Amino acid sequence: MDFAFDARTEELRAKLLAFMDEYVYPAEQVAHEQRERAASPWETVPVVEELKAEARRQGLWNLFLPDGGYGAGLTNLQYAPLAEIMGRSPQLAPTVTNCAAPDTGNMEVLAQFGDAAQKKQWLEPLLAGEIRSAFAMTEPEVASSDATNITTRIERDGDEYVITGRKWYISGAMHPDCAIFIVMGKTDPDGADLRRQQSMVLVPRNTPGVTIKRAMQVFGYEDHYHGGHAEVIFDQARVPVSNLIGEEGGGFAIAQARLGPGRIHHCMRLIGMAERAIELMCRRAVSRSAFGKALAQQGVVQNWIADARVAVEQVRLLVLKTAWMMDTVGNRGAHTEIQAIKIATPRTVVGILDRAIQLYGAGGVSQDFPLAELYAGARTLMLADGPDEVHQRSLARRELKKYL
Repeated sequence: MDFAFDARTEELRAKLLAFMDEYVYPAEQVAHEQRERAASPWETVPVVEELKAEARRQGLWNLFLPDGGYGAGLTNLQYAPLAEIMGRSPQLAPTVTNCAAPDTGNMEVLAQFGDAAQKKQWLEPLLAGEIRSAFAMTEPEVASSDATNITTRIERDGDEYVITGRKWYISGAMHPDCAIFIVMGKTDPDGADLRRQQSMVLVPRNTPGVTIKRAMQVFGYEDHYHGGHAEVIFDQARVPVSNLIGEEGGGFAIAQARLGPGRIHHCMRLIGMAERAIELMCRRAVSRSAFGKALAQQGVVQNWIADARVAVEQVRLLVLKTAWMMDTVGNRGAHTEIQAIKIATPRTVVGILDRAIQLYGAGGVSQDFPLAELYAGARTLMLADGPDEVHQRSLARRELKKYL
């Protein structure tokens, strides 16, 4: 395994680092102030549109897509250090480079499983950043950590599908530019194979019967940059049968194909969040004094910083190994490693952010520093894309199988 950056990665890293320093970090406070003055908290503020135009001009656009016909054509190993850099400003950087979830996963689904008409109507405007999208899978009435529990019905009626169900924490759904939902539901609820009961269909937001009921908060945050998280009601919403993605019964397999890259992208960005936290810890430690000496001279603070550096180096190597395996043996061959990083990375980064917050005192939980919002995002990733315990269960069963 060789994790050295190749020439193209080095070139893109240099451009992205310069873009972050010159445009993104200075825009964080500007975006916050513009959002406070905006008529709606969900509208895209001017500075975001300016950054999107600049990112496109510099070729820092759709970096996540490995298919060179649609995106940058980077491998997972090439994209990993770029996603890490973007993770240092997780609200702004992924959004302005068109590398933000849930659009990334939805574009991957359409690129891999969509037909020509679906790609023309939905993938192309998503790639251009003209619209946003949402992925409707999680439901409030069942344990959605087990996707076979999903109760939303997708029933065929002639040349149409009728969708009925209730979803929540549907990321991106509050954004005014969100034009399309990828909805997962059951087309064959009584089928013998639990993993062939589900299908995915494209449901335009303006479809009669689709209601955005409310915005869902995450530790009090509404995640405006990514279009928030919504509770969505589908009350006999009708779409043409041609809106089916792939085949009936293929929804579970499509979900797994979507979630693999999504999980590693989250982990890549989490490492960037940890690096931002370490930087903030160090700056705070050398600028503040307590009990007659700088915080940087306090043994406990030194331990926190040292432990954070060791931990982030460990998970970075595990993420890079996983990226390399996904590139060389495919997502299925890297199944164990994908689960391992999904367990280890959020847990590690939450611990680092927790110590950083402690070092900042009251400021750490305030809106004056990014730590509280970073913590909320990292802690949520212990649930998103499958809670830790589900991955632990699967990973343990895989290990035990060798001895049974």
